[in-house]
Amino acid sequence: MNKKTIRDIDVKDKRVLVRVDFNVPIDNATGDIIDDTRITAALPTIAYLREQNATVILVSHLGRPDGKVVESARLAPVAGRLGDLLGMEVPCASDVVGASAQATVASLQAGGVGMLENVRFEPGEEKNDPALAKKLASFADVFVNDAFGTAHRAHASTAGVADHLPAVAGFLMEKEIDYLGRVVEDPEPPVAAIIGGAKISSKIAVLQHLLSKVSVLLIGGGMASTFLKAQGVDVGASLVEDDQLDTARDVIAEAARRGVTLGLPVDAVVADKFAEDAEARILNVTAVPDGWMILDVGPNTASDYIAKLVGVRTVVWNGPLGVFEWKAFAGGSRALATALATSQATVVIGGGETVALVQGMGIADKFAHVSTGGGASLEFLEGRVLPGVAALLDK
Repeated sequence: MNKKTIRDIDVKDKRVLVRVDFNVPIDNATGDIIDDTRITAALPTIAYLREQNATVILVSHLGRPDGKVVESARLAPVAGRLGDLLGMEVPCASDVVGASAQATVASLQAGGVGMLENVRFEPGEEKNDPALAKKLASFADVFVNDAFGTAHRAHASTAGVADHLPAVAGFLMEKEIDYLGRVVEDPEPPVAAIIGGAKISSKIAVLQHLLSKVSVLLIGGGMASTFLKAQGVDVGASLVEDDQLDTARDVIAEAARRGVTLGLPVDAVVADKFAEDAEARILNVTAVPDGWMILDVGPNTASDYIAKLVGVRTVVWNGPLGVFEWKAFAGGSRALATALATSQATVVIGGGETVALVQGMGIADKFAHVSTGGGASLEFLEGRVLPGVAALLDK
């Protein structure tokens, strides 16, 4: 990685503003945090700064409050969970840059950790308002971005602050850039990509970018139905982007031209409706009944995909093969995840729903890297420059 990290800058006894991604799922009924993965992922950076006697001021968003104060999106429960993990009190301000934030920051001792309120309560955050960025910067001597999940956004707390403070990466940001960068720039061949999810339109740039780098490309999820229809297969009532049929044909042709092994479903788990309790059948993809829809790849497809991955050295997986949240339609994704968990390849799970899948299976620790960034990892795999990364100091 050609960006400076907290190891490359003097943070000893400094006030450090750390952008974290604590956008965690919270149970609306109880207020309990459902999954604290994003909080625990930031602990190494926080611990290092505390070891350097730095004062740590955390800034994060939660949900989509759209520039307004939304009570259910306050960060106090998150600060509470972080405090439990650190074994110390983590005070949380009731505003972002106002009197409460100023008092909270002023109260922190060296080695202390405090949190500002949800930065997206400020209307200037998502507009990258220079005035908000300057106020945030006024709290600190150094800026550390450890929020890869928001690095694709040019916001006041991800990019704007870097105009006023020395800006470096935290350990989580460093790890994300290293692993995803290796996949994009210098992967150990042969390389395979597994791309799933609902729509080609959201993944086309990734498909096009990775085609020049992979030996194997496996397609799953709802987008597979568009590929199948592009080949003349009647997929019944399955989700299809008719305006992307030519795009699918182009990908198929380009894969053939480059000698890339392309995997498309040969059988599928089909349902009579889009519902968890739908009637499910396993059929050849050419036998989908009228009014039925493909909701998962079938067992023959899962076996074929696993066979195609034998011998590959690097795998990147973004997007499940089916509606894995429902047991009847999770078989394909779970079979592939299980196989990859015991693979000798370097496997990178590229954010989003695929992360939820492997975490739910309890096998996330079996992979080389599980990205915390959904949209950010997708844009990184497209080869885009992420504003939150570009703003950091070069080595």
